[in-house]
This record gives sequence, C-alpha cells and structure tokens, in this order.
Amino acid sequence: MLKVENKVKRGRPSKKQVVGNATVSKWKPELVKMDNLSFDKDLFVPMPTGKKIDSLLSSEGGIMAGINMAVVGDPGVGKSTVLLDLLSDLQSKGKKCLFISGEMTSIDLYGYVKRYPKFGSLDILFMGDYLDKDPLTVLKSVLFTGFDFVLIDSMAEVCNSIVDFHGGTNKSAESKILNMLEGHNKAENKNKKNTSFIIIQQMTKGGMFSGSNRFKHMMTSMFWIKFEENRRCIFFDKNRRGGRADKLFFSLDTKNHVNWTSFESHNMNL
Repeated sequence: MLKVENKVKRGRPSKKQVVGNATVSKWKPELVKMDNLSFDKDLFVPMPTGKKIDSLLSSEGGIMAGINMAVVGDPGVGKSTVLLDLLSDLQSKGKKCLFISGEMTSIDLYGYVKRYPKFGSLDILFMGDYLDKDPLTVLKSVLFTGFDFVLIDSMAEVCNSIVDFHGGTNKSAESKILNMLEGHNKAENKNKKNTSFIIIQQMTKGGMFSGSNRFKHMMTSMFWIKFEENRRCIFFDKNRRGGRADKLFFSLDTKNHVNWTSFESHNMNL
C-alpha cells in the first residue's frame, strides 16, 4: 500500500491581493523535499517471473508494484500470447492477476486455451458479456477486489465501450480509465494492493504509441513486441525502472510455449 508522509502542510486557498491591474492569489503550490516522503517498502520489491524477461522489466528483476506499462506490437507477433504467459507466470508465483478482454470473447479464448493450457486458470473479465451494463461500473466493481497485476486488451476497445454507453469522446473515456488506474496504483482497493497494469495500445499512422500526453506520462514504461528479420523480439522505448537496454528475442514452439532465447544490443531512446 502506498504511504506518504509529508511534513509540509498542503497549500490552502487564501486572500487575494491586487498587483497593478491584476488580481493575484496568495496561495502557492507546495514544494516537496524527497527527504520528507516515505513509501511502503513493498513498492520496491519486484514481482519476478523467473525467466530472462525479468532483467528487461526492471533493474531489480521483475515487474514493480504500482506501475503502468504500455505495449504495442506487429500483427501476429504474439502480443497476447507473451503477455498472458507473463500473467500466468506471475500467478504461479502467488500473485493475484486479472485479464480484462475488450476484444476476445469467451469462445475465442476457449480455443486459445486449448493451445495454451496454462492460461486456463487465469481470472478473466470479458467486457463483451456486459454490453447492457455501464462499463465503468463493471470495471470499478471487479477492480475493487484488488489485484497485483492486470492486463488490459486493449485500451482502445475499453474506451470504445465507454463512449458507446455514455457518449462523449475517446479522450474523455481514456481520462476516466486513467483516473481509475491511478487510484489502484495507490492501493485504493479492498485488498490494499498497489496494482500494476499492462495496457495493449494502438499505434498511430506514423508508427508511434497512440494516446494523450497524460496517458504517455502515466506510463512507467513503454515497450514493443515486433518481428525483426523473421524473428520475434521485445524491447523498451522507455523504462523509468531501469532494466536492460537490449532486445530480447523469443520463439513460440510447437507446444505454444514462449521461449526466451537471446539478448542483442539495442539503443533505447529515453
């Protein structure tokens, strides 16, 4: 759970004074010294999968608590497979995990699980099963339980479901989701868990991450899953929690297992 101790009192509205022809408030933003803050030590304990990808995820080796990660990838490269594999590995280590599917139906995923049996024990929310319900209420109800790690596939489809129900714009829908994520990052849930999220995101026509500036700023890390010369690899464009600045190649074998093979040098632009 996030704990913040700050010895400086929060700024309060105060009387206004007139300077020239302008009215200026005496209220000032608060300046913070890091020496005055403290956080729960569990925020800095990684959640390892026990595989090579751990050294890519953070300098501590694994996914950190209370963070947000965005991912984009080439069609058919295996984004869902890699991320569900990651989710399953964390669950096998005792972490409470959730998959929110805005794209696949239960029938789609049932066929998928026949090829990947390890995904069969994951908790899954199929947004398409609740088209007559307020999607924000559905999300709030499920997330309130409190999870260590949540995979959202995809941000675009969840936003679309909110716009379809409430009207408005994708940007306003995105803002509502980000507010929700921010609260769960800070352990505002029943189990007081600093939830980490991985969000599958779309690319712009220019090949960049889509989303508002707020979305990009809220992401602790942003990574790609791509084909490179007929090989599959994963690498980070941005990672505030460190990790190796390399490409990690992987393959999907005949049993549909994700096999992390080798690292190769990659220049990461932060």
